[in-house]
Amino acid sequence: MADTKNDTTKRALVVRGGWDGHMPVETTELFVPFLRDNGFDVHVSDSTAVYADESVMADVDLIVQVVTMSTIADDEFAGLQQAVLGGAGLAGWHGGIADAFRNTADYLHMVGGQFAHHAGKHPSERTGEQSDNYIPYTVHITEAGHEHPITQGIEDFDLVTEQYWVLSDEYNDVLATTTQEARDFDAWNRPVTAPAIWTRQWGQGRVFVSAPGHRLEVVESQPLRTIIERGLLWAAR
Repeated sequence: MADTKNDTTKRALVVRGGWDGHMPVETTELFVPFLRDNGFDVHVSDSTAVYADESVMADVDLIVQVVTMSTIADDEFAGLQQAVLGGAGLAGWHGGIADAFRNTADYLHMVGGQFAHHAGKHPSERTGEQSDNYIPYTVHITEAGHEHPITQGIEDFDLVTEQYWVLSDEYNDVLATTTQEARDFDAWNRPVTAPAIWTRQWGQGRVFVSAPGHRLEVVESQPLRTIIERGLLWAAR
């Protein structure tokens, strides 16, 4: 990070890459000005190799990650994990955080949720485009979410985009959920509710995840943009 900043400056590291369909550059660029307006010195990296750079990771306060799928080297994950355990926040949305580094079990354990599926349109309506998986659904704010600073004052809201079925555990603090309905052409035979927005304490660090956030038009829509902005500030050291 830049040495010219004073000791009170917060430092954010934005790491982006992976599958281009999730628009990692465009979606992260949306939030860079917000971070700077809130007192962050922002460092942007297009490679997870930065996680192995001790000179960067030693004083980072917030890591914003949007890297879908991909793999992470052992020394890179070690640097990321050490930063979070030491108090750096980790935040992201959609596949950039909840469908990253599938082969690294300790990463999945830290983040607390892994993408498993997104329901699609009726087979007769599919054309082979991303929009095959854009369906209308509701994000339901939980009781805990109504009290949490990230989602306080926000009511249930509707989206038409990918609806993530997330595998998770009870350690998450779930602020919002979404329910996958069972349709006559689906493999499952009853509705399934999964976390849509959650936080997780990991060591001294805070983790924030928003499952909604497929593309730029989703993360810039309200109230999701406000939720993500609040989540970034909440997660930061």
